[in-house]
Amino acid sequence: MISKAKTVKDYLAELPADRRAAIEAVRKVIRQNLDKGFEEGMLYGGICYYVPHSIYPAGYHCDPKLPLTYAGLASQKHYMTIGLMCVYGDGDMQTWLREAWAKTGKKLDMGKSCIRFKKLEDLPLELIGQAIARVSVKQYISYYEATFKAPRKTKQKK
Repeated sequence: MISKAKTVKDYLAELPADRRAAIEAVRKVIRQNLDKGFEEGMLYGGICYYVPHSIYPAGYHCDPKLPLTYAGLASQKHYMTIGLMCVYGDGDMQTWLREAWAKTGKKLDMGKSCIRFKKLEDLPLELIGQAIARVSVKQYISYYEATFKAPRKTKQKK
């Protein structure tokens, strides 16, 4: 479910009480562990944490008007999600997260970067905090540029 809320406060207010409590708990952990340069706001119909244009003017390569997203938090129809772009495409980070998660004894339901959960108890909150804190704004921009700004092959004119 994509929200049309313009602010995080409005987004949280429209959630059912049980979902709101879970999202607020995860949000608190993210905010406590987020590097100082990242900002919080609404993007893509959910709560996002991103590198603002004031730090990275180029923005997101697919739509430079948007800031560079680092993480997201949302309530979907059948579950809630935490999106960790610092895990997407970074084999070392993904391996670390999967191994650390396995040690918690909790089941990991994860795609390429999104962790799905149905209730707060499904998450090892301390590990979520560690994952968020693991990458600074500077490191994330370097990773992003190395991954997404690499020169592309162009077709040569005949």
